[in-house]
Amino acid sequence: MPMAHDFDAPVGDLLRVDEGFDLRTFDRRSTPGWEHGKKAAEEALAERGERLSELQERLFAEGRGGGTRSVLLVLQGLDTAGKGGIVRHAIGMVDPQGVDLASFGVPTAEEKKHHHLWRVRRALPRPGQIGVFDRSHYEQVLVVKVEELESLELQDKRYEELVRFDRKTVESDTIVIKVALMVSHEEQGERLMERLDRPDKHWKYNEADLQTRDKWYDYQAAYQEMFDRTSIDEAPWHVVPADRKWYARLAVTELLLEALESMDLTWPEADFDITAQRELLAETIRADGEEDTGKDNKKSGKSDATDSKNKKSTKDSTKKDSKKSSKKKSKKK
Repeated sequence: MPMAHDFDAPVGDLLRVDEGFDLRTFDRRSTPGWEHGKKAAEEALAERGERLSELQERLFAEGRGGGTRSVLLVLQGLDTAGKGGIVRHAIGMVDPQGVDLASFGVPTAEEKKHHHLWRVRRALPRPGQIGVFDRSHYEQVLVVKVEELESLELQDKRYEELVRFDRKTVESDTIVIKVALMVSHEEQGERLMERLDRPDKHWKYNEADLQTRDKWYDYQAAYQEMFDRTSIDEAPWHVVPADRKWYARLAVTELLLEALESMDLTWPEADFDITAQRELLAETIRADGEEDTGKDNKKSGKSDATDSKNKKSTKDSTKKDSKKSSKKKSKKK
């Protein structure tokens, strides 16, 4: 469906990680495929929201009707990259009952008893749902790797595990959209400072963010290796420049919209006799009308009787007044 403002090319192609992608030369303030500016982007976001909402409802209805398809949006990015903003501004435009949102932080005591993908499998979207991972199973080759929480031998095996997991997820009828929101070192510093400057942002600030920032280049190298080893045809990575929040939100919305459009979603056909149900409903409407008419007639009958009684009372009163008047005239004479 054409929009008032469009990208120059499919965003899925523009931002996809292909062979030779180099994060070191990636411009994080760029707006690939979009030349209309911020104001137009905000208008386009609202416009796309309407279409996104309709497609999400179709997917939800399909799931309720026995369908097996779903969509999974994976969001990765360092602190301040804008993952929460994406959830609020893009996913926030659809019916929340059709969204399965999950976030993976430090494993709980229960989760530590299982394989690291155990909790992730349990959070996959149900049929008809849009799933969102705000931080995902890829933390295993980012945080775990950079912080050296596992042996080098085990870390190396994680890439293969993650690829197998994504492939199985796709085979289970789920479209996987993997998004890495990449913010620049300078922009991240400004956003962290804003959290300190604004009392309403203090709750978002974490002293550990500075420790992560100190390992900036280690994390950039970890992201590059993650892209190289886990961007597969079935579930490629899309790297979104995130210094301009408005662009990142629009780009991710467009990626989600492109995925839903590709599903060719239609409304489920009725599994009942529409004509028969229409007639049954019509009968209840007619019965309501007859009942209302009956009530009106009863009210009307009561009113007529009251009017007759009032008329008789008025007539008798007139006769009495007439007799009294005649008696007074006779006495005067």
